[in-house]
Amino acid sequence: MNREVDIYKTIQGDMWDSISHKVYGEDKYSKELIKANPKYMNIAIFSSDMELICPDIPKEKNSTLPPWRQ
Repeated sequence: MNREVDIYKTIQGDMWDSISHKVYGEDKYSKELIKANPKYMNIAIFSSDMELICPDIPKEKNSTLPPWRQ
């Protein structure tokens, strides 16, 4: 099955948490980004024009909301 892969092209000064926030709207997905891009795992601050794979993140259900608001 071929699936289109989302790619993020870094800008100078990007960090894992800032990339997570730009791509997913929250910085808590840094770990998933690192797992999808193991060859860059030792980079803390990125230079420009590096291409990172952005995996699909399953949406979490908020159990404190009623089903019609989730």
